[in-house]
This record gives sequence, C-alpha cells and structure tokens, in this order.
Amino acid sequence: MTKKLWFQVGVGILLTLVIIRMFIEVSGIFSPLIIIAQTIFLPLLLGGVLFYLSRPLLGFVESRGWKRWTGILAIFVTVGVVLWIFSSMVGPAITKQVNAVVSDAPKITQDVEKMVDYALDQKKLLPKAIEQSIDNQSSKITEIAKGFGNWVVIFVQSFAQGLFALVLVPFFLFYILKDHEKFAPFIAGFFRGEQKTWIRKTLADIDGTLKAYIQGQLLVSIAVGVMLLIGYLIIDLDYALLLALFGTVTNVIPFLGPFIAVIPALVIGYVQEPQLALYVAIIMLVAQQIESNLISPNVMGKALDIHPLTVITIILAAGNIAGLWGIILAIPTYAIIKTILKNVYARRSEIKEAANSTVEEE
Repeated sequence: MTKKLWFQVGVGILLTLVIIRMFIEVSGIFSPLIIIAQTIFLPLLLGGVLFYLSRPLLGFVESRGWKRWTGILAIFVTVGVVLWIFSSMVGPAITKQVNAVVSDAPKITQDVEKMVDYALDQKKLLPKAIEQSIDNQSSKITEIAKGFGNWVVIFVQSFAQGLFALVLVPFFLFYILKDHEKFAPFIAGFFRGEQKTWIRKTLADIDGTLKAYIQGQLLVSIAVGVMLLIGYLIIDLDYALLLALFGTVTNVIPFLGPFIAVIPALVIGYVQEPQLALYVAIIMLVAQQIESNLISPNVMGKALDIHPLTVITIILAAGNIAGLWGIILAIPTYAIIKTILKNVYARRSEIKEAANSTVEEE
C-alpha cells in the first residue's frame, strides 16, 4: 500500500499540514524573518516582473556580441527613456484629468448619492426578503463610509512604503539580470544523476510558464487599455485616458479585473449622461470578447492551459485567504504548481516504464 500514489500523496498532504501547524505555533521565533520577507517582497516581485519583460532585450544585445554589463546598461537606459517619453507625452494629460476628478469629486459624490437614494426608494416595490437584504447592505456601506478616514491614512502609509520599495527595484533587477543563469545550476547542484536532470527540466518549464504569463499579460493589458481608450474617446467620456489607464492596470487581475475597471467608468458615464453608462458597458464587453477570443489565445497560446471555471474558483479562494495580493498572484502560482505536478507525473511514468522494461527483459 505504501507504494500507491494516493497513499504517498495523502502522507505528503498530512506532513505539509503538520509542518504548517508547527510553524504557526512557533511563528514568533520567525517574526524577524517574516518582517524581512515582507520588506523585500514587493521590490523582488517587481524586479522579477521587469526581468521577464527586459530579458528578450538582454538576449538580443548579447547575441550581437555585447557584454552582459553593456546589455544591462542598455536595458536601464531603455527603461529610463520609455518612462521619460511616457511621462512627457501622457503625464500632463493624466495630471490634468486627476486634478479634474479631484475638483469634481463633490459633485460626482452628490450625484452618486442621489442615484443610490433613488434606488433605495424603489426597494418598497420589491419583495420583503430582497428589501431586508438591501437594508443590510446599506448599513454595511454606511459603516464603510465611516471608516473612510482610516482608509486614507492607511493608503498614505502604504503609498510611502511603496515608494521606498520602488527605490530597491533597480537593485533587484540589476542582480537578477546579472546572475539569473546561476540559479538553476545552484538548485540542481544539490542533486545527482537523473534527479539533477529532472530538476533542471522542471526549473526550465517553470521559467517558461512565468515568461509566457508575465510577457503575455503585459501585452494583453496594453491591448485592452488601447481598446478602452479608443471606445471612451468615441463616446466622448470624461476622464477617458485616466479610466483607460485604470482598466489597463486592473486587467492584470484575471477575471475580476474587467469588472473592477468598469465600475468607475459606469459611474462617470452615468453622471455625465445616463445613456453613456450603457455605451461604457458595451465597450467593455466588446473589448473583453476581443481579448478573450482573439488576443489572449494568440499571445499566451496554451502555455497556461487553465479552464475559466478553475480561474474563477482559484481567484475567489485566494481573495478570501490573502486579499488583493492573493488575487493577483493566484493564477501564476497555480500555473507553477501545475507545471511541477506535470513534471512529477512524467517522471513517475518514466520510472514505471523503465521498471516494466527491466522486468520484461528478465
């Protein structure tokens, strides 16, 4: 029985749960390590993302005979030039629209409150159970509004921490670009023989999965942002550039990103002119259909091969467990685990076939 796969998997799960439980019991001992991990998490994550985005350029310049240091310098110069061009061309327009949103915020808030009050007035026409549910949600919204001041303080603190983290990103990016080829040999060095070969292959597959996800997600997000910007400009929606940029950023969240992006656009459209809210919904629907049926399949291919229902389930579970970061990191984490399990299954199949061949020869 100990050789059965289901038994080995069960034992592995139990041992993992025991280790997690023991770690929770003595978590105070590891608090300094946890603080260090939390400090370097964001800059390391951003550095890793920038590494996968800039690695094609590094490979291109090295194929032309450039040295690694020269290639890294070229990448930093390129990133600086891109940021400067973006800030010069788009920055003033975004700043203007942000200032307009801030100045128009009281009026927008009043219009939204009137819309909510009107909707609440109509609840009397609904069944009693639905009316009670609306009352419960209204009380929750009121509590959230009361805590808005605390949210602002938390946001400012998080923003300041984020700026500090951004200072560390170039350092992480530099060393990842410089020494990334040493990682796989270092890990594989702890193994021997066929296990070493399997480790190298698994790490290469994980690298390919992350590359496909990060580079593909960037191209898809930019494509969605451009489509939203074109659509918003066609209907002459206020703050079109700002809303399209928001849609580009939120698109990195699988499945939930489009729904998050459309909410402020719907509100702005309704306040500007009620029928624009319908146009905004149509634009978002068209953009997402083009993205899901044309852009994503051709950009990412079948590198991830994750069913939409699986994506929804993973995101909802990760959101409840780890909040926003869980939602953002759930899909790439799942893709990595899936890649590892595929390699484990393939390795087991090879071992079983080799054993059967040996038995037949005997």
